[in-house]
Amino acid sequence: MNGSALWKRVLQPAVVVILLVVVIGIPLYLALVTSAKSQGEANIPDLSLPSSWHIADNYSKAFTQGDVPWALFGSLLVMVPAVVGVLVFGSLASWVLARRSGRTVSILYSAAISGIILPPAVVTIVLLLRQLGLASTPFGMMCVYMGMYMSLVIFFITGFIRTIPLELEEAARIDGAKPLMIFVRVILPLLRPVIATATILICLYIWNDVFYSFFVLGGGSVTTLPLNLYSVASSNLYQNNWNLVFAYVILMSLPLVVIFTFAQRRIISGITGGAVK
Repeated sequence: MNGSALWKRVLQPAVVVILLVVVIGIPLYLALVTSAKSQGEANIPDLSLPSSWHIADNYSKAFTQGDVPWALFGSLLVMVPAVVGVLVFGSLASWVLARRSGRTVSILYSAAISGIILPPAVVTIVLLLRQLGLASTPFGMMCVYMGMYMSLVIFFITGFIRTIPLELEEAARIDGAKPLMIFVRVILPLLRPVIATATILICLYIWNDVFYSFFVLGGGSVTTLPLNLYSVASSNLYQNNWNLVFAYVILMSLPLVVIFTFAQRRIISGITGGAVK
């Protein structure tokens, strides 16, 4: 076995596994172990197992004292409509941009995807929401997320629609289908793989966001899980209670892990289904 074959078959997989363990495995292990320690042991973070396990006590305190149910409701209240809205409007816009040609359409497409590289102006967003009376409201936060991630959705879906044969739409049009019916019955079922991918990314961004929610929702009646974690961790409630902080982090991550698991299966099923067709 020469050096190139040895690297591809043995060394390269070993390096990948080591990197995954260092980058993902160790932080995850540290969070899980620390969430099961007592307050005194958690204040000195290390990779050792706890001398006595406090799993039920720590997680119950983080759930009740950290007000996890209300924060979970706020996260879902903001995330679900924002994800649905950005996918619906983004896929419709992508269909139009993918099937039209010309300089005007090219300019519109460039403007639509410019949000991928241009960072949102937080101060301007907050001032605009105050002028509209949407500051510190869930609807205002939804609009911010939809505006932020619309470019990403259009970029993904437009490229995917361009690979779909135009003859499918022409056949439906000959049968008398209206444009909206063509999109719902012909285009939308074929977009399941890319929509699942976009859903994973957007859910990940929104669920873990604390920066924009701090400026938009700060001081309002609705909070999200990351924003609530920031509030309780910086208050006297969780001061020097790293065991409760990490227990809160684990609880906050569980719904996203479930979403990712089911969405990943949809991606695989959608790709294999499209390949068979």
